[in-house]
Amino acid sequence: MKRVGILGLGEYLPQRILGNAELEKMVDTTDEWITSRTGIKERHLVSKLEAASDLAIKAAQEALKDAKIKAEDLELIIVATITPDMQFPATACFLQAGLNAKKAVCFDISAACSGFIYGLDIARQFIAQGSYKNALVVGTEVMSSVTDWQDRGTCVLFGDGAGAAVLGEVKLGGILSTYLGSDGTKADLIKCPGGGSRFPASSDTIKERLHYLKMEGNEVFKLAVNIMANAASEAVKAAGLTLADIDLVVPHQANMRIIMALGKKLNLPEKKIYLNIERCGNMSSASVATALCEAVKEGRVKKNDIILLDSFGAGLVWGAAIIKW
Repeated sequence: MKRVGILGLGEYLPQRILGNAELEKMVDTTDEWITSRTGIKERHLVSKLEAASDLAIKAAQEALKDAKIKAEDLELIIVATITPDMQFPATACFLQAGLNAKKAVCFDISAACSGFIYGLDIARQFIAQGSYKNALVVGTEVMSSVTDWQDRGTCVLFGDGAGAAVLGEVKLGGILSTYLGSDGTKADLIKCPGGGSRFPASSDTIKERLHYLKMEGNEVFKLAVNIMANAASEAVKAAGLTLADIDLVVPHQANMRIIMALGKKLNLPEKKIYLNIERCGNMSSASVATALCEAVKEGRVKKNDIILLDSFGAGLVWGAAIIKW
């Protein structure tokens, strides 16, 4: 089995920024309420001309440049998203066309906030087994398209963006371990009911606002910390390490309270936790991807550092990965 690592990273955040002050004019909320409960000050939103694949293309181009790999040499493209351009074809196919990556096999995965880590694990196995030499994994989301801007409990949380990673064979380090999990019995806690075969689009589904995200926030909070902590512990154990060996945690940017509670449960100091939630909000599958990219750009990740990626989302699904840089 070949050793697989990240060769390059990229991100893209839409230009429009929606701050808490503007949200105060849209729904019954305040900057103090949002900040104290979520840690979010602002989030990026797409323009009317941007869809998930547009964000993905820009993040992917940056990742390819960072990896010094040409698009025409890509062999596999995996897009993680719950807000695809359309139900079909796959957003990965639109990304392939936008990059002119004619040789690449393309498909989407739907694993919500854990999508990027799921994508990394899938790509890692393809490369490790020799099926492909390289892969592009992108987490891209237009969460504003499924956000109910009349629901003050959820509309303050989400933003749009994309993060990308190019994977390939490495001689040292790379992805040391992954741990994935799911619990479909709790699928109702976070969902977008309308538009699928269960509730096809109709005047009734629109009237009932079924095409927007629904979330049982308190229940999700209770589960998230324990599940993410367990996923982290299992991934660390699988890598033959301990939590004390972790140099930096890049968690899903869902809620500041969840992230801080996770750090406390893992007995990790705040300086070892990377955050971009204050200015990006929750971007689902794009959160971990963009946060990792920014951490590297800012010099928070150094050669031979041990990085923990950790996520939790709708499904319920969760995932963690240990990477030696």
